[in-house]
Amino acid sequence: MSGIIDAHSHFMPQEVAKNTTFFKVHWSNLERQLSTMDQLGIEKSLLLYPTSDAHIQMGSYQELCRIYNENIAEVVKKYPDRFIGAGILPVDDQDEMMRELKKFKGLGLKVISLASSYDGKYLDDEIFHPIYAYAQKNQMLIQVHSQTLNPIGEERVKDPLLSPVLEYVFDVSMSVGKLMMSGVLLDFSDVKFLIAHYGGVLPFVKERFDNTYQMLRKREYVKDLKKMPSQYFQNLYFDTSGSQSQAALLCTCELVDPSHILFGSDFPANQNIIDSISAIKDSCLDDVKKRGILSNILLRSL
Repeated sequence: MSGIIDAHSHFMPQEVAKNTTFFKVHWSNLERQLSTMDQLGIEKSLLLYPTSDAHIQMGSYQELCRIYNENIAEVVKKYPDRFIGAGILPVDDQDEMMRELKKFKGLGLKVISLASSYDGKYLDDEIFHPIYAYAQKNQMLIQVHSQTLNPIGEERVKDPLLSPVLEYVFDVSMSVGKLMMSGVLLDFSDVKFLIAHYGGVLPFVKERFDNTYQMLRKREYVKDLKKMPSQYFQNLYFDTSGSQSQAALLCTCELVDPSHILFGSDFPANQNIIDSISAIKDSCLDDVKKRGILSNILLRSL
């Protein structure tokens, strides 16, 4: 089997980590990350920003993005065969977003990393449309990571366990749903979206989406989406985000073709990467599909 490609890992530059509440410990040790990759046969990892509060202490999204993107670019430059860089954007200013995005090529950043929402503003908002147009024109992958600041439901329940377990992943599901309902997935159909955490609850509510949509269309309660919700989901890509469940994997295989599922370790948040890999290797999928998930051509070609 070819080396594993990790579609969901994290590295937090120290200059950013020190300005966060949560990510000060174990998130800036690149040598430990490389050692872990070597031990587990992970050939290459996509480095993603674990949405944080750093921009608050750093004074602005612009300053955060400049420092973070430049640091990730240095990592990719130093280890081009081991890491793929995903850049982040100053989402509070559309003009600044586009200026920063146009720097990605020079920095060697090949993926756009977005959170599922920003202060309640989801990715269907028109401020993000130029990003999608740029990604479509330049064939750039967009990764959608769960939002950790004010995710859906936190205004009613803020809990140190319930928020990360439930609200983070529900925010991802709602983000995808709003991309569909707004027409973004139709208007920018050539953009490749890579959704974290199996899309949250999407694999479990696929049939409910289709059945409810059909019922509401008959009563004209919902607009014509041009195709079934599940057909939109089939065009998306999903990463496993450290899951150790064969059942969750197989459930997602009912949502999308296995070629649209990518292994993701969620390192260093997930310390049990061996079992995350084993959940794929030990599943009832055939060897070709297993290899596709662990060594996906979508990222291998970047």
